[in-house]
Amino acid sequence: MKKNDRYSVIGLMSGTSLDGLDIAYCHFWKETDSWWFEIERAITVPYTEQLQGLLKESTLLSGEKLAKLDIEIGQWYGKVVNDFKGNASVDFIASHGHTIFHQPEHKLTLQIGNGHILSAESGLPVIYDFRSMDVVLGGQGAPLVPIGDKLLFQHYDACLNLGGIANISFDVNNKRIAFDISPCNMPLNYLMNTVGKSFDDKGELAKSGNVIDDLLLEWNSLPYYHATYPKSLGYEWVDHNILKKLNADNYPPQDLLCTSVEHISIQIANVINSIPGQAVQILVTGGGAKNSYLIERINGHLDSGKILNVPDDKILDYKEALIFAFLGVLKVRNEVNCLSSVTGAARDSSAGTMVGF
Repeated sequence: MKKNDRYSVIGLMSGTSLDGLDIAYCHFWKETDSWWFEIERAITVPYTEQLQGLLKESTLLSGEKLAKLDIEIGQWYGKVVNDFKGNASVDFIASHGHTIFHQPEHKLTLQIGNGHILSAESGLPVIYDFRSMDVVLGGQGAPLVPIGDKLLFQHYDACLNLGGIANISFDVNNKRIAFDISPCNMPLNYLMNTVGKSFDDKGELAKSGNVIDDLLLEWNSLPYYHATYPKSLGYEWVDHNILKKLNADNYPPQDLLCTSVEHISIQIANVINSIPGQAVQILVTGGGAKNSYLIERINGHLDSGKILNVPDDKILDYKEALIFAFLGVLKVRNEVNCLSSVTGAARDSSAGTMVGF
């Protein structure tokens, strides 16, 4: 593709919360050495019950069944893109895929949603597999969003994302650093599923509960929270350390939710409070930003001068899809889209596998 300064891209993002595929049609342009963007349209398409069930069980599938699911997800992504794009002019698709395994210490990271199938189904070039190169270079392969935070949202001091896992990025000595803070929506949605709902609207059920002190102490004492960055969390860690402790036989769901929110809030506030500066402006995105009680509890633990800013719904809901589209732009330009200062890799890289260009 010819290198230019304007691109129209469809970004695809499927997060650990399993609520569906975020799809955003985005425009990017470069003026006076700064990047600008517009999200023209964006939607979330829920997974079918069959696909959601398979994704929930994906870490336990045989190699053959997982390979078939990779193809099936790629086909479904392609159909979703075709329904979404209409007559829009699209340069390419940039797809995160859906993470199944993330064990960077073993140089293992796997996102399914086969890029070749997606390209064939949609008739568009595709960039996918954004994490593998960084992991091979000794990095965590996560988080990848910080390069977008730095180049697209430079007027904020830090960017906090409240997805299945909470992560943050900010500059230290003019270098971007970022890391996963703690679980976030993953345990909250897990608990709501036990009462037949997909999420806790505005955190109302959590707000009605009481903190379980012993459990809160146990979670806050986990070694991960005392480790230095770069560091990242995956489903396996959350399942072992958090989800398996959510025993509804011993505690009512509202108390487990309340304790989870308190734990998440404390860990997030601890990190934000460590950022130097009297006035620190934090951009807050992801589904958790709509959880009023979670935002209230984070604010309750923040030092004076640390300000949370919740943007309009398009950026709130689709920032990650936007930034994966932007990672694709940087890849097409053969520019750095994965920062070693964030991931701990041996060097910066221009990551992603290109199909159909």
